[in-house]
Amino acid sequence: LAVLREPVSAVDHLARTAATSPKMAPAAAIAVAPFLGKTEQLRRRTPRNTARAYATRRLSTRAGLLTGLKGLFSRGGKGAYEVLQAEQDQIAGLPGDAKPAAKVELVDGSYYALKDPKDAKNPFEKFKLAKNPYFLFNKSNLKEFVGETFSTGDFVSFYDAADKDTKDSIDHRLKWLGLFHRPKTTKGRFMMRLRIPNGIVTSEQMEFLAATIEKYGDDGCADITTRQNIQIRGVTLDDAPEILDELENLGLTTKQSGMDNVRNCCGNPLAGLDKEEIIDTRPFNDILNKYITANGKGNGVVANLPRKFNVCVVGSNDLYEHPDINDFALIPAIKDGVVGFNADVGGFYSATRCELAVPLGAWVAKEDIAALLNAVLCTFRDFGSRGGRQKCRLMWLIDEMGMDKFREEVESRMPEKTLATAGTSLVDTSKPRREYYGVHEQKQEGLNYVGVNVPVGRMLAEDMFELARIAKEYGDGEIRLTVEQNVVFGNIPTEKIEAFKAEPLFEKFKINPGMLSMGLVSCTGNQFCGFSNIETKAQAKRVAEQLEQTLIFSKPIRMHWTGCTNTCGQVQLADIGLMGTKVKDASGEFVEAVDIFLGGAIGHEAAIGEVYKSNVECTKLIPVLEELMIEKFEATKK
Repeated sequence: LAVLREPVSAVDHLARTAATSPKMAPAAAIAVAPFLGKTEQLRRRTPRNTARAYATRRLSTRAGLLTGLKGLFSRGGKGAYEVLQAEQDQIAGLPGDAKPAAKVELVDGSYYALKDPKDAKNPFEKFKLAKNPYFLFNKSNLKEFVGETFSTGDFVSFYDAADKDTKDSIDHRLKWLGLFHRPKTTKGRFMMRLRIPNGIVTSEQMEFLAATIEKYGDDGCADITTRQNIQIRGVTLDDAPEILDELENLGLTTKQSGMDNVRNCCGNPLAGLDKEEIIDTRPFNDILNKYITANGKGNGVVANLPRKFNVCVVGSNDLYEHPDINDFALIPAIKDGVVGFNADVGGFYSATRCELAVPLGAWVAKEDIAALLNAVLCTFRDFGSRGGRQKCRLMWLIDEMGMDKFREEVESRMPEKTLATAGTSLVDTSKPRREYYGVHEQKQEGLNYVGVNVPVGRMLAEDMFELARIAKEYGDGEIRLTVEQNVVFGNIPTEKIEAFKAEPLFEKFKINPGMLSMGLVSCTGNQFCGFSNIETKAQAKRVAEQLEQTLIFSKPIRMHWTGCTNTCGQVQLADIGLMGTKVKDASGEFVEAVDIFLGGAIGHEAAIGEVYKSNVECTKLIPVLEELMIEKFEATKK
């Protein structure tokens, strides 16, 4: 069944099954047998720290296996390969034309840009109009641009002397390729953001990412993000084209992961493992990601939205995906006996406004999820505000049009020009959210998944190599990311659990973390982000650990840190949120401080927190939090 739904991500599993248990999976053995020898030869001569070798191995193995799968599963009727190809044809054929009244028009047959320059009412729309960021998706154009940036001998001297348009390309247009330059904090070094649908990374992919940042020494590290994604740091621009090529060979892309694009598609981190899951979110996020990026080539139809756009697919009663804060959330629902999805729209966080998603009042069959997302995105693209950046998210357009009119517009863009009313949700709101930390039995007999805490999501190269090794040695070779910046390992045989728990890595990344550490989330902070008023990651970890040493907790407390009002750390979602600011201390010097938020909640009782106490100096924060946790969260002193 895994092969039928997603043959690409099943490749490693098939190879491992065929090599170890051919009697249990004869079809898998037949499909991969011609390629196993080549795979093992490549593995034996692959140096651990050679990134290119990993990519080469992965490409040759995947290409061969898919060829075998195509032949095996298409015999005797309409097989899996043809079904998947039909799905891709449907995605490629979705209508994306702008309406006559739209603010945008098709340019060069591939990209939608503003018709009237007067509508470019903020600096971002102006630089998008001045030069199409989409040109960087062409590999030769990218390599030519990268070559130009080193024409003076080094990047920094070129950047310092560059004109505004060139700096706009470096600092902003490259974000369409997932490359982020922060001249205030790390001039000459780039953060690279991936797209990892459903947050599932293979061990080979993790090894390549580890090898990539390892070469950058102290400048290299990686973060798990609040969108089930990975960002690697320390990248130099001259290395970027080769890294992007090798990511593509590994089945990954960075395209459209930044700026005014659809961000990573989130799903259930326990998909396919959990006894209580409603629906496996993996194939649906894969379909959505392929639509958003046109199978990794770049989708100009939706590559110039008014603002960023978040998407998720819900898979269980736990709402691990946080659908309430997504612009577009698919909720499992049944209508006329058919299981599909209801849609919620408009959830978001920003510096000036935070809103929870609201029902679109629509249901779609499983095969129409990409069509619905396309209809919503094209409506947003055509009519969303291009003015003040704080008023450019989808909810502002819904407010302007009214939900009835917005829904009518979306319906008019569906392939059949119709949209069913909402079905009956399959999510049981009476069931509380379960923690994924620790060891849990899977739906598959004799197998287990284990949730592991990665403090504030920060990983070094050696951590990532170990994560990859452990995933291969004990499980299925996959590392699953969560929106709380942690990881889950799946398919671990019961007889291997004790050895798994004894791995040295889990002294750093805890299987059973403390009551504060388990819910700790943090943005990047001023180590890498010029917008942040404070250092967040190290400070968040230190404060949580110190409080765990002095207090006894009766229940977990979710504590989120963010460095500025952009609230990338989602402080309004937390039990206790800490937003960075600056205040003058007793001597008149500006020092790091936080505004404390209370009242946030996730799950079936989702709520947006509000400011409880302002301008608390970070050096005086511990006693304030101690008192707060005792008074509001039933903590006691040790």
